[in-house]
Amino acid sequence: MEMRLFESKAMSASETVQLGRMYSNQFAGFRHIPAGAKFSPQFCSCRGILLKASYSSPHPSSSKNNFPSSNAIGKRPNLFPREITVLDAFDDEYGGVIVDPERLPATPNAFGYILHSSLSHWKMEGKKGIWLKLPVERAELVPVAIKEGFEYHHAERGYVMLTYWIPEGPCMLPANASHQVGIGGFVINENNEVLVVQEKHYAPACAGFWKIPTGFILESEEIFTGAVREVKEETGIDTEFVEVIAFRHAPNVAFEKSDLFFICMLRPLSTEITVDDLEIEAAKWMPLDEFVEQPLIQEDSMFKKIISICIARLGKRYCGLSSHQVVSKFDGRLSSLYYNVVDAQDFNCSSC
Repeated sequence: MEMRLFESKAMSASETVQLGRMYSNQFAGFRHIPAGAKFSPQFCSCRGILLKASYSSPHPSSSKNNFPSSNAIGKRPNLFPREITVLDAFDDEYGGVIVDPERLPATPNAFGYILHSSLSHWKMEGKKGIWLKLPVERAELVPVAIKEGFEYHHAERGYVMLTYWIPEGPCMLPANASHQVGIGGFVINENNEVLVVQEKHYAPACAGFWKIPTGFILESEEIFTGAVREVKEETGIDTEFVEVIAFRHAPNVAFEKSDLFFICMLRPLSTEITVDDLEIEAAKWMPLDEFVEQPLIQEDSMFKKIISICIARLGKRYCGLSSHQVVSKFDGRLSSLYYNVVDAQDFNCSSC
């Protein structure tokens, strides 16, 4: 079935030449194809779809120039397939399409024409969600995609992700991440001293407060790995993960995102403190009793409860969640499952 690519819009000569350059390297000898020659190379394929292209020189004298003459500008050029022209992409496992961000058209106009044609093609194929990742260096393509009906999904330092839902009815694509994940490391040594820090940047209410090292989990980082890393970065102390003691959930904390905060018990493997001058004002080993008696802990119900749980764990009256590596047949991935094993051997949490 024939599909229109260019509608009623006209392209400038420079844009037409640019488009021709985009695809000329997809098949050998493009510039030397004789007048009237036809070819059907496999370019811009989408998971096995054969895209046909045809070219006919408008005049024998133009065989050295494979682009439309200036008289042809404003008419639909035949550099591209009349049947199908789509962006390079591949299918996802949910009946959708992921556009290849490394093979985008060179100009916004070229991108707009081919994106419009691609959407028509994907609709005819019964595709569902379209994922379009645009690198930051191709930011000029964002308004073109928005004009075609794409919506913002999320953004990172190097790209913006846009989506398009084809079927009628509500969009079934997963939403952007809803939470930020933080961790705190409760480190106590054999002298019953807690590793604490004072941050350089703090709220007025926290002036003079000594706290446990805290931070955020990095992208693709494990909870226990993040806890060990943050303690090392802020204090220079090497530690070993023991358990997740507790975690807090707070909705609508930052830019309408919720917050998950995991308190981890860590075992110290070194003693010499090296302060991170960028974030930390001071760090030290503080007697547990002195740490607990700080007014901010005594006056705050959540802090007080967290410390009481940590003390209960030290007294073997409480067991936290240890990390266990498992693989599920559902996705074949190695994951960390955090759970508490209570049996005759581990009931008193003697491993701490």
